[in-house]
Amino acid sequence: MVDFVLILLVLLPLVIGILQLALVLHVRNTLASAAAEGARHAAVVGSSPAAGRGKVEELISGALSADFVRTVSVTPDSVGGAPGFEAVVEAEIPVLGLGGPGVHVRVTGHAVAEQQTADPP
Repeated sequence: MVDFVLILLVLLPLVIGILQLALVLHVRNTLASAAAEGARHAAVVGSSPAAGRGKVEELISGALSADFVRTVSVTPDSVGGAPGFEAVVEAEIPVLGLGGPGVHVRVTGHAVAEQQTADPP
């Protein structure tokens, strides 16, 4: 019995730490993917930053709880000297998703804006 308690004191925090790390990485990767896709959506000819923001919010709501996300913005930006868009998502990930203080995550996605070309004669 004493051995079980001593082992549990070491293993329980380790397992909880691994679960928290997995949650943070999952949320961060999901938000980064949504930000990149939102920037690409805004960069399409005929689209807008508002449409890109809507795409980001749609992707996030389909994969995560809306409680994680604090802000979503899509703005025109320069990408490697070319006109483009930047999508920024900020989130707060609570301990094991249960509440309380958490980890602040800020991810960005960039895309070069499509240029309309003239039709060949």
